[in-house]
Amino acid sequence: MCNRDLVHGGKDCGCRGTRMEGFLQPCLLLMLYEKPTHGYELMENMGRLGFWEGVPDAGAVYRNLRRMEEEGLVKSNWSTEGSGPARRLYEITREGIDLLHDWAVAIRRHKAALETFLKRYESLFG
Repeated sequence: MCNRDLVHGGKDCGCRGTRMEGFLQPCLLLMLYEKPTHGYELMENMGRLGFWEGVPDAGAVYRNLRRMEEEGLVKSNWSTEGSGPARRLYEITREGIDLLHDWAVAIRRHKAALETFLKRYESLFG
C-alpha cells in the first residue's frame, strides 16, 4: 500500500504506487498545442503519453479544463460540426503555450533528480 499522506495528499487511492493526476495540466496543454480538440478526445488520447493505464478520471480532466479556461490558458467554443449534440472545442492560448514551456523547464529539472533517486535506489535494491 502506498503512503497516501505523502504521495497523494491524504486521499485514498487504492494503489501501490503514485498517481499522475497532478500531471494532467501539462499533458492537456501539450495535446491542445498539437491540435484543438474535444474533452472526450483528450481523455482517449491521454494513454498515448504513457502516464495512465486506460484513461484518467473524466471529472479531473474537465475540472482541469474549466480551471485552465478561467486562468486564460485555454479557450473553448461550442462546436456543432458532425452528427450529435454540440460539444466544446478546446484550444490553447498564448498564455497556455508560455506555461507549457515553463512545465518543460520544470520537468527537465526534476528528471535529473528522479534519475539520481533511481540510481541510488537501484544501488541498494538492484
